[in-house]
Amino acid sequence: MKGKLLIFSAPSGAGKSTIVQHLMKQNLGLEFSISATSRKPREGEADGMEYHFISPEEFRKKISEHAFIEWEEVYPEQYYGTLYSEVDRIWKRGDHAIFDIDVVGGMNLKKRYGERACAIFIQPPSQEVLEQRLRSRGTDDEASLRKRLGKAMHEIEHASRFDHIVINDSLGKALAEAEKIVKDFLAL
Repeated sequence: MKGKLLIFSAPSGAGKSTIVQHLMKQNLGLEFSISATSRKPREGEADGMEYHFISPEEFRKKISEHAFIEWEEVYPEQYYGTLYSEVDRIWKRGDHAIFDIDVVGGMNLKKRYGERACAIFIQPPSQEVLEQRLRSRGTDDEASLRKRLGKAMHEIEHASRFDHIVINDSLGKALAEAEKIVKDFLAL
């Protein structure tokens, strides 16, 4: 089947981005799907690289034009979503789209594309390990950390809705398991 989607979702700190980056280097015909957002670029971010940065007004206009496969307003006036044009661009190149996306977005993509999509949930081995990983980043104050952990526990409750769950208790093992799942899916 041409033009498939590989959807990776996980709570923050579970290792999803590391796994996606590894898969991108494996010569599997994968291209990263760049999400759109209405938030301002952070230092070092460039339009069309990390995100497609568009204004809240333009985002709402694209919503009304049904330009998004999925979208959500994460915070007031801060939207994130996947443009149909992004997936079309990847498929026209003959590649498969790979997503590093939040749990709600991942479930919405799977619902939209069904058997053409493989949804993989990356799960931390425990809440304690997840908390340790988030603390070691040193990017959040205590209140933000508590908020992330609360959201993570909510997201983990939805893991069973994904096609596969990879428990990232050992990075090497998780990388190998994710790679096998992806290769098997692409071979169908």
